[in-house]
Amino acid sequence: MSGRIERHWYRPKPWLTALLAPLAGLFALLAALRRGLFRIGLLRTHRVARPVVVIGNINVGGVGKTPLTQALIARFAEEGVKVGVVSRGYGGNHVRPTLVSAGHTPDEVGDEPLLIAAAGVPVMVGRDRVAAAAALVDAHPELDLILSDDGLQHYRLGRDLEVVVIDGARGFGNGCLLPNGPLRESTARLRRADALVINGAGCPTLAERLPDSVPRFAMRLAPERFVALADPAVTRRAADFSGEKVVALAGIGHPERFFATLASLGVEPARTLAFPDHHAFAPSDIPQDADAVLVTAKDAVKLRSVNHAKLWVLPVAARIEPDLAGWILRTLKIPHGR
Repeated sequence: MSGRIERHWYRPKPWLTALLAPLAGLFALLAALRRGLFRIGLLRTHRVARPVVVIGNINVGGVGKTPLTQALIARFAEEGVKVGVVSRGYGGNHVRPTLVSAGHTPDEVGDEPLLIAAAGVPVMVGRDRVAAAAALVDAHPELDLILSDDGLQHYRLGRDLEVVVIDGARGFGNGCLLPNGPLRESTARLRRADALVINGAGCPTLAERLPDSVPRFAMRLAPERFVALADPAVTRRAADFSGEKVVALAGIGHPERFFATLASLGVEPARTLAFPDHHAFAPSDIPQDADAVLVTAKDAVKLRSVNHAKLWVLPVAARIEPDLAGWILRTLKIPHGR
């Protein structure tokens, strides 16, 4: 049933719209009540001793927040700005704020935090993002800035800037709130954001739903060379898979984006396998009849324990125009370029 509902979000069925409309209304009421409680002070927002920039979205599913966060980390490093990251650590079993280390597993701290921590910045995971951010500052007082990976709706954590990422191809689907549509909040919420990042293009009605008053940035994901999971020193080009039986596998929020990227590179998999986001992979998930199995960098974090010789990872790098990192530093008046 969940698969049918998700398809309805982007290819609406009138009967399903009527069936789910009351639930969406209840969701909207509860979300508005929660926002109102924060607005009048019955629920409190807490600030930490560093500027906080939230990287979030108003719809469910993958929109490219992680590669955007990685790109910002790299740019901040170029400017001499020390940055740390807080994350919910979805899929991890941590209870208290936990500083991610190379020895952790996705089952402990989640897959995305491990991927982000590989960039060499401190990452603190915690269900309570306020506690996680405070613990991160205590552990790393040298930080100039904190990025919150996701958490747009986690209003307890005070923020200095909100950067909302939008899927340029899928847009906002049918424009309805959960479960009738893919939205956690209505598109009116975008007017309160500080910046919008449009990942890719293709949705013809997207521009008319975006507020003109909020700065916009364009992002595209540039694929790099394929990397052997068993030996990262070994790489291949897309053409090197010619003549081989290739299977593409993805357990991310929007697997179709990965499959479309492979197609743009000229790779034609014999079949594609889409798993739920944050799927805990087992050796049995890896097709044995393939010459090569192509996976995303996020999935590779979870597949390291499998260490299958046929696994090839396709890293992607986010390219953002104009310079979002520079805009953030200027807006927050953080010294940089040192």
